Amino acid sequence: MGSYPESTVPRFSVEVYQNEYLPAGGREVNAIVTVTCRGGTGAPRASARTREPGGGPDAAVVIMVDCSGSMQYPPEKMRNARDATAAAIGALRDGVAFAVVSGTHQASEVYPGGGRLAVADAGTRAQAVHALRALSAGGGTAIGTWLRLADRLLSSAEAPIRHGILLTDGRNEHESPESLHATLEACAGRFTCDARGVGTDWEVKEVTGIASALLGSADIVADPAGLAADFTRMMETAMGKEVGDVNLRLWTPVGAEVVFVKQVAPTVEDLTDRRTEAGARAGDYPTGSWGVESRDYHLCVRVPPAEVGREMLAARVSLTAPPAGDGTSETPARGLIRAVWTDDMAASTSINPQVAHYTGQAELAQVIQQGLDARKSGDWGRATAKLGRAVHLAHAAGNEETAKLLAKVVDVVDVATGTVRLKRDVAEADKMTLETRSTKTVRVKK
Repeated sequence: MGSYPESTVPRFSVEVYQNEYLPAGGREVNAIVTVTCRGGTGAPRASARTREPGGGPDAAVVIMVDCSGSMQYPPEKMRNARDATAAAIGALRDGVAFAVVSGTHQASEVYPGGGRLAVADAGTRAQAVHALRALSAGGGTAIGTWLRLADRLLSSAEAPIRHGILLTDGRNEHESPESLHATLEACAGRFTCDARGVGTDWEVKEVTGIASALLGSADIVADPAGLAADFTRMMETAMGKEVGDVNLRLWTPVGAEVVFVKQVAPTVEDLTDRRTEAGARAGDYPTGSWGVESRDYHLCVRVPPAEVGREMLAARVSLTAPPAGDGTSETPARGLIRAVWTDDMAASTSINPQVAHYTGQAELAQVIQQGLDARKSGDWGRATAKLGRAVHLAHAAGNEETAKLLAKVVDVVDVATGTVRLKRDVAEADKMTLETRSTKTVRVKK
């Protein structure tokens, strides 16, 4: 691990929660896997992407600021964006490579310029804040161009942690959805990106789609005055990342197949289609960068049917991260998922509490999206049914924040049955906040 003492190296652990018992002929095995990262120095460790001391930064960040014409209405929105970017720059750790990009229908470098990154210290932070005075609103919106420039800048640093922060206030109207999709596919795995929508004139699915593809967070800042605090929190979180490019590796035996792999806490994110093969019967699922934190994953594996009394290893879970040398290696953290066939009906029909909790949380995110989409299309009957189901699930899981957001969109008649009435007049910010935060979950008490 370079020159880091062993005690400062981040340590991963894996815990598996499941009911391993299946009835005769049963095939689907479900498990919740909790991955925790502890310890560390509070700064990225040495890795394949870092050079020897003095040779390169340990992290790189690019801040992308929407400067399209709509950012001048109201006038304070652009000022708030400048203040927020300045606050984020102020939260940069010394030694971190960084740049600021202005985004319209094209992307341009605000600081430092010349297709390069600056290295954060008191002087460069002050220069960057001064350069923000040049930010002004005018032009269209083509977010893919911003991301492509950020990718070029970040790749020049060869840092183990590569992160973007993106702010937009409008819809991506000056490039095709296909072009943005292609950009996200090209950037996936190269850097993570947090995306924020300010005001209420942007498209939720665009912003959340960007964050999802690039394994970052998405949120709404309905009042531009709240941007500085939000940007500061985002940058502080990014500065706490210590290990980049961590993969969840899943090995399954002959005859078994992976049904799905989903992150279920702190947010719901389906990773199933992001698998890359990693040798015989093993696949890697990207999880992005890690600091001191814990996340939960729901894994479902389909095994060959067997008779009562048989048992097998259904899957083995491990983690991979870039080591100090070249290539990628597994960490010592591992977990085993088992299948045991029994004729004990009580054992085989019992649902593990963690699996049940997160199955409900994943459904909650889905029915909120379905309910809001139905409301937009004028299908009030479907919207009422879906959002009523969401109310029931939110209360059952103890997800108080989502329950509060739902209460701004519906009048709750009966929580137990999910009986609600749609509110006729709902603030656009309340609908967008519910949609943007619909994938946020609460953890089950273990």
